[in-house]
Amino acid sequence: MDDDMESGTMGPYSDRPRTFPNMKSKPYNPLIFRILLGINVRVLLILFLLGFGAVFYIGVRTSPVIVFVFTVCVISFLLSLYLTKWVLAKDEGPPEMAQISDAIRDGAEGFFRTQYGTISKMALLLALVILLIYFFRGTTSHQEASGFNRLTSAYITVAAFLLGALCSGIAGYVGMWVSVRANVRVSSAARRSAREALQIAVRAGGFSALVVVGMAVLGVAILYATFYVWLGVGSPVPLLLVGYGFGASFVALFAQLGGGIYTKAADVGADLVGKVEQGIPEDDPRNPAVIADLVGDNVGDCAARGADLFESIAAEIISAMILGGTMAQRCKIEDSSGFILFPLVVHSFDLVISSVGIFSIRGTRDSGVKGPIEDPMLILQKGYSIVIFLAVITFGVSTRWMLYTEQAPSAWLNFALCGLVGIITAYAFVWITKYYTDYKHEPVRSLALSSSTGHGTNIIAGISLGLESTALPVLVISLAIVSTFWLGQTSGLVDEAGNPMGGLFGTAVATMGMLSTAAYVLAMDMFGPIADNAGGIVEMSLQPESVREITDVLDAVGNTTKATTKGFAIGSAALASFLLFSAYMDEVAAFALVPFNQVDIAIPEVFVGGLLGSMLIFLFSAWACSAVGRTAQEIVKEVRRQFIERPGIMDYKEKPDYGRCVAIVASASLREMIKPGALAIISPVVVGLLFRMLGYYIGHPLLGAKVVAALLMFATVSGILMALFLNTAGGAWDNAKKFIETGALGGKGSDCHKAAVTGDTVGDPFKDTAGPSIHVLIKMLATITLVMAPVFL
Repeated sequence: MDDDMESGTMGPYSDRPRTFPNMKSKPYNPLIFRILLGINVRVLLILFLLGFGAVFYIGVRTSPVIVFVFTVCVISFLLSLYLTKWVLAKDEGPPEMAQISDAIRDGAEGFFRTQYGTISKMALLLALVILLIYFFRGTTSHQEASGFNRLTSAYITVAAFLLGALCSGIAGYVGMWVSVRANVRVSSAARRSAREALQIAVRAGGFSALVVVGMAVLGVAILYATFYVWLGVGSPVPLLLVGYGFGASFVALFAQLGGGIYTKAADVGADLVGKVEQGIPEDDPRNPAVIADLVGDNVGDCAARGADLFESIAAEIISAMILGGTMAQRCKIEDSSGFILFPLVVHSFDLVISSVGIFSIRGTRDSGVKGPIEDPMLILQKGYSIVIFLAVITFGVSTRWMLYTEQAPSAWLNFALCGLVGIITAYAFVWITKYYTDYKHEPVRSLALSSSTGHGTNIIAGISLGLESTALPVLVISLAIVSTFWLGQTSGLVDEAGNPMGGLFGTAVATMGMLSTAAYVLAMDMFGPIADNAGGIVEMSLQPESVREITDVLDAVGNTTKATTKGFAIGSAALASFLLFSAYMDEVAAFALVPFNQVDIAIPEVFVGGLLGSMLIFLFSAWACSAVGRTAQEIVKEVRRQFIERPGIMDYKEKPDYGRCVAIVASASLREMIKPGALAIISPVVVGLLFRMLGYYIGHPLLGAKVVAALLMFATVSGILMALFLNTAGGAWDNAKKFIETGALGGKGSDCHKAAVTGDTVGDPFKDTAGPSIHVLIKMLATITLVMAPVFL
């Protein structure tokens, strides 16, 4: 081949062998998998059975509800194994497809190993800091009554933090593991039919979704049951589980930042030089940054999103358990376990109904028959409609089973209506985001039309669309919070003084309703990057145009499903943060032994805390976007250098150095993720300590806690709006480009297309780096303030 290159006599690229670089010398497995693989199979089976038996023993000792939760989680794991076997049984297509897939897998696993190695070191350091803080913090009267001292509290919180971090990391690995193996199988299936390719992508995403949601539910359930049995504490949630949520948030934030910077820096660099300057198609094998771009889809969209949704569900379960236990205690309900364990039951049913939705998407009976391409979005929406219908039924069953109490016989019905409001809210968010990001609707088509008059008008139209798109979701969230709070207040649950107590728990139930279809939504989200990768493999292996048309349709739908998932995530984050904020105020009151029911922003220091919270969101977003920009500049320079120094690349006479771009973007993203991540973790602690000292000198002992509460409140509000803007604007820009690439307004290569590509590159860090990171940020701020609350007093 080298002789042919030197003589310039090579034939067409498709007529010659294609080889792609391996980024590593051998396959990578995480340390825990290597240890398990080194154990004798019989010993491993015995250990598994013993662990399985121990878990169920703890469940039986705790509650029949825990046994039900364990059983459903185990069945969901078995279903996920079936889905894995089904997906991996599909063919990988011709050798060139497998070679490209191997290169993507090696690059993704190499980056994952390095990134999570860095994150694990930071997590251990933070665990040590938490341990030291808890050695010197006080204890509440409730903790003392339960027999907890400072030492026990410290060890339990740190152990929960590390377990949450570990599970979040596993969730990310599961997301990446399946995507790097499913992409080539979707590419191969696209040569036969669009429906088969869709089915493989959805089932691959379904495997990840069932594992992630099942692990979130099982992790919290095991922690609860373990401490219930071994420590004899019936309501340990505020003490024991907040650390778990904080650990999950910590890993998810850095996974989202690092993965988002990686994927979008590679994407922007590849698009600016490849599409705009050289005029070559997306994912063209001549582009030196194309492998880095495809690797980024897996580490940014799949691994990071798995950790993100795991953290979302863990935070929501924990906040709802806290509020349920607190409300039951104040209302003097004899058996409070139903209100505490209710979130676990809801998400167990989520696993069941989402499995039905995933299996409802089937391939055609004869996949070899070519026909008109069905709209994949309609197929996915049918599955979602089935899941929504089942969610309404199972939620009603769950509330009657878990929330019925003799003190208020009709309360369960009010809470069932709260759940229904949450389910409707989730559906509304999906519909609103789809309206603003799908090119079948007017907003994206208008954005595409603005590209016909230049790059500037495209940018203006995209920003205005993103700003407009915040209005409807905010109205929906506001309506949901007010209506569910009212339903909870009128449920009939009152304290000893006759004051209604169910308002906040009603909002918590709505959050559970919103996330009651989380597994299916995550499956739709995972479908997006898998389809994107499949399109890249088809383009790089020079498959017929008809195959690329199928993957382009799937990719465009994937952009919309990713955008709808982000809308879904920010909506649930808003409700969960509202609940965690209330839990923070309760914890401060428990430590300070004085009521802490409201935050007065008319106090100058408290108002300043709110301003700092809003500033934190904007500064974090700026640093995340600038990190993508700086890394993309390195990629642009490298790609330009290769085109100049290797002119034969454009004529297929020289092969690009893909590995160089992968190395650049990997090292840069790991370096760049530290600053915004550290800002998010350190800021609330520093602000709380500074104002605590100020309060000490001016005789206001709660000042530090109040300022942090204002910071948390304003950061949540600003974060919701910023994330909605960034996610929707980025998704709309991307699909406006996809719409033009279908042949509209001049099609690929036209001036209109180049303007749309510019908009897409601006939107890339919006929708895949800063926006999704804010979802995690606002929940992590809530959990870190819960963990650190005594420090601010």
